Amino acid sequence: MYKYGLVGNCQTAALISNMGSVDWLCMPRPDSPPVFGRILDKDGGYFSIESVSKSTSRQTYIPNTNVLVTDIQDKDGNAFRITDFCPRFEQHGRMYRPISFFRKIEPIHGSPTIKVICRPVSGWEKEPVKVVRGNSHLRYEVRGESLRLVTNMSLTHLCDEVPVLLKETVYFGLTWSIGIQDDLVRVSEDFLQNTIEYWKTWVKHCTIPTFYQKETIRSALTLKLHCYEDTGAILAALTTSLPEENGQTRNWDYRYCWLRDAYYVLSSLHNLGHFEEMEGFLTFLLNIAERHEHSRERLRPVYRLDQSLPLPEQEHLNWEGFRGSRPVRSNNQAAEHVQNDVYGEMILTLAPIFFDQRFHHLRTKEHEGLLSHLVKLCIRNISNPDAGLWEIRNGWQEHSFSNLMCWAGIERMSRIQEMGFLKDLNIDLARARDVAENAIRLAVQDGSLRNGPKDSTLDAALLQLPILRFPDQDVCRNTVNKIYQELRMNDTDIGRGFLYRYLRPDDFGNPKSAFLICSFWLVQALAKTGQIEEASRVMKSTVIASNEVGLLSEHFDPLTGEQAGNFPQAYSHVGLINAAFAVSPAWSEVL
Repeated sequence: MYKYGLVGNCQTAALISNMGSVDWLCMPRPDSPPVFGRILDKDGGYFSIESVSKSTSRQTYIPNTNVLVTDIQDKDGNAFRITDFCPRFEQHGRMYRPISFFRKIEPIHGSPTIKVICRPVSGWEKEPVKVVRGNSHLRYEVRGESLRLVTNMSLTHLCDEVPVLLKETVYFGLTWSIGIQDDLVRVSEDFLQNTIEYWKTWVKHCTIPTFYQKETIRSALTLKLHCYEDTGAILAALTTSLPEENGQTRNWDYRYCWLRDAYYVLSSLHNLGHFEEMEGFLTFLLNIAERHEHSRERLRPVYRLDQSLPLPEQEHLNWEGFRGSRPVRSNNQAAEHVQNDVYGEMILTLAPIFFDQRFHHLRTKEHEGLLSHLVKLCIRNISNPDAGLWEIRNGWQEHSFSNLMCWAGIERMSRIQEMGFLKDLNIDLARARDVAENAIRLAVQDGSLRNGPKDSTLDAALLQLPILRFPDQDVCRNTVNKIYQELRMNDTDIGRGFLYRYLRPDDFGNPKSAFLICSFWLVQALAKTGQIEEASRVMKSTVIASNEVGLLSEHFDPLTGEQAGNFPQAYSHVGLINAAFAVSPAWSEVL
C-alpha cells in the first residue's frame, strides 16, 4: 500500500507519509515542478518531522474533513501528533484557498524528541535551493519566486537540523510568494478550525448511499481536492510517474485534465448532490473552445490546468523514480491522440443542464451551441479509428467503446431536442443514433460486445454498456458476464472482483495488474443487469484496495496487497462512489 495521506484546498495539494514527511508537493500549481519530490527520488526534496528513535505511527483524518493527523510514538512511549492541512474556508464572501500548507506538532505523551528537516528543491533540476534566514522565517528562492517557511520553532535548530525536545506546540506555515504577517499561532489555529468546519459542512451537504458511507465520504472529499477551482479543471491525479508496475516504464504524468475523467468525476459529484464543480468545468470547457482554434474541429483528450496542451512529454533521467521505476515523466503525449469517445462524454457531462431543472440558469444559446458542435463531432467520428480509451500509442483502430460513447451522446441529444431545445440543429438525430447503434452491433460476437469489429478481444470498458442504458438487454448482460468470466484476475474470493483492462498486448506488453475502476464498473454493471447479490459480493471484495486512510490508487494487486499507478486516482474514487450507490437500498428501506 502507498503509506501516504493527501491534504489540499483545490489550489495546492501534498502527500504526507505515515511517518510525517511531506514527500510530494508542487507549487504554485499541482502541475508545476515539485518543491518536495522524495516519493520519486531520495534526493528529490522533503519536509520531515522525525522522532530521533525507532517509532511506530498511525495516520487518520479528522472525520469528514481533509485534515490529516499523524500520531508517532517512540520505543519508550514518548508520543507526538502532526496535524497537516491546507486552509480552505469562506471569507469575505468568497472562498479562501491560498497556496499554502500548515503543520501543527504537539506533544501527546512523555518527552518526545524530534528533528525537523525542510529541504525543498528547484524542481526537475533536483538542486537544493538557496535559503535566506529572516526574523521568524526561512525564505527559499525557487525558480525566481520565494517559498516562505514561517515558524515559532528556533530557526537555529531548524537550520542546523538538530534534535530538540518537544515541550510545547510548534507551528509551521509554508506559503508561496506571500508571507504570514500576523501571529503564526493564532493564524494557524484559526485557519485549522475554519478549515475543519468548512469540510464538515461540505460533507453534511452530500447525498450519500446507505451502504459504504465512510468510504463514499472519503472518496468525495478526495475527489473535491482534484478540482482546480481557479480555472475549473479537474485533475486525473495529483502525482506523476508512480508506476503501474514497479521497475517498469508505464509511468505517466496525470496532473492534467482528461475530459473523459472529468465526466466521470462530475457524474459522481452529481450523485453526491454537489453541482458547483460542473459549472466550473463548463467554464473550463468553453474557454478551451475559445482559446484553441483546432478545437472547432476536435477536442484533445487532455489539457493543462490553464487550458494549454501538456506537450511535449519529457523524461527526467536525473530522477531515479519510485522504487527505481524509470523514466520519471512530465507532460503527456496523449494530448496528441485522437480519442473519439470524448465528444459523447462531454455531452453526457452537459446533459444535466437540460434534464435537471436546477440548472435552468445554464440553458443559454452559448451552451446549446457547444452541444450542437459536440454532437456533430460524435456523428462524424462513428466507426473512425482512434487511440481508444486506454490511449494505445501504436496501432489505432475502430473501438467499440468510442462508438458506444458516440451513441450515448447522440441518444441524449435526441431526447434533449425532443424536450424543445436545440431548435436550430438541423440533423436527423434518430437516424444518427441508429447508425451508431449499428456500428456497435457489428462488433458483437457470440452474443457479447468485443473491442471492435476487427478485434474480438474483450475490454472491461464495455461494462459501460448497461450503465449507459444500451437498448439490447441481452447483449448488455452477456457482455457483462463474459468480461467478468474472462478478465478477472482469478477465481478465488480475493481475486474474483479485480479485473484486467484487457489481456491483449499493448505498446508495453501485457498488463499485469488490476485496473481498479474496472472493478467498480463491474459492480454497477452487475447491478444494472439485475445481478445485485453478485454486485454486492464484488463490492465487498473491492473496497480492500484502499490504504490506511481510505485512499485508492489506479491499479491494485489483490494477491500482494500492493497499490500501483498514480495516487490517489480520481477515477478509482469515482468508481467507488457510483458503485456504492448501485448496491445500496434506498434510505426509505433502511430508516
